[in-house]
Amino acid sequence: MLLLDTDDLPPGDRVDAFNAVATAETGTCGIEHELDAGHGFRKRIAAWRFGPVTLFRNQGSGMRYWQTLRHLRQDSWNTVSVLTQSHGQGGFGWDGQQRRLTAHDLALASKSTGPWECRWSGTGQSLGLMLDADLLGLPDDVIRTAIANTPHSDITPLLLSHLHSLNADADRLAAEPGVAALGDTVLALLRALVASTTTDPARREIAEQTRFTRVLAYVRAHLTDPELTPARIAAAHNLTLKALRGLCDDNGIDLEQWIIGRRLDGARRALASAEHSHRTIDDIARTWGFTSPAHFTRRFRHAYGTTPRAYRRSRGHDQSATSRTGGAAGG
Repeated sequence: MLLLDTDDLPPGDRVDAFNAVATAETGTCGIEHELDAGHGFRKRIAAWRFGPVTLFRNQGSGMRYWQTLRHLRQDSWNTVSVLTQSHGQGGFGWDGQQRRLTAHDLALASKSTGPWECRWSGTGQSLGLMLDADLLGLPDDVIRTAIANTPHSDITPLLLSHLHSLNADADRLAAEPGVAALGDTVLALLRALVASTTTDPARREIAEQTRFTRVLAYVRAHLTDPELTPARIAAAHNLTLKALRGLCDDNGIDLEQWIIGRRLDGARRALASAEHSHRTIDDIARTWGFTSPAHFTRRFRHAYGTTPRAYRRSRGHDQSATSRTGGAAGG
């Protein structure tokens, strides 16, 4: 949901309006803005609620955001934030350390573990997930260790992939009936990440509690890879195939069918999108891990009662020429 687009405001009101929204949504803070030589100050800020977690998207001209001890004392909020820079190159600073922040990097910030800052220069876009720290159920010193060691955790790529996936389809996902489960996944992955960076006695317990969530997050992160197999998934989580199947059975899913279902849904949405209307059906199928056009068509027909080509035509994106759709995948 769009909270503010400064292009809708008179130039003299834009900075104050942005600062007011940022403070109201994330707490007392300091903000400095970099003025783009060509466009001056431009910002769009949006937010979506996923159960216990809020996703923020902040895009536009460069800026620096920080919270000092004074800022932290002024708020009663006790939150943890997950941060990345989805476009452009930014930075993150905490406890005297500075590190780069790009679309491939993740940083944690917590109001209970001291001052921090994030920034970017030029045109960019940052993403942040914010939740109540109490939901983690972990001590501040454990969270503090995680902030320092986030770049080295095996869980970091899974949480980062989940964050980018939420952002890519935020409007649709936030309107889904099961929206709270997406936030619960963030919470479970964040707990697993924090636990993975410490020797705290709770580590093993948290690892067990979040194992299924981590398996599904791993699958989502590699969903389009045609070589994703149960054996590979099991090996990535130090499980036997039998243990993996038992874990999935306990949680009420058939893993291989779950994977196919998610791939079909991704392909279906691409076929319905004007953005992908220039692509062949075979190309879309391959993008979602289907190496056989005939297999894709069979599975699509079974799931949706129509062929991929007929479905695309019904959405107004018919490519008319059979040669462009490439054989059997089109039905």
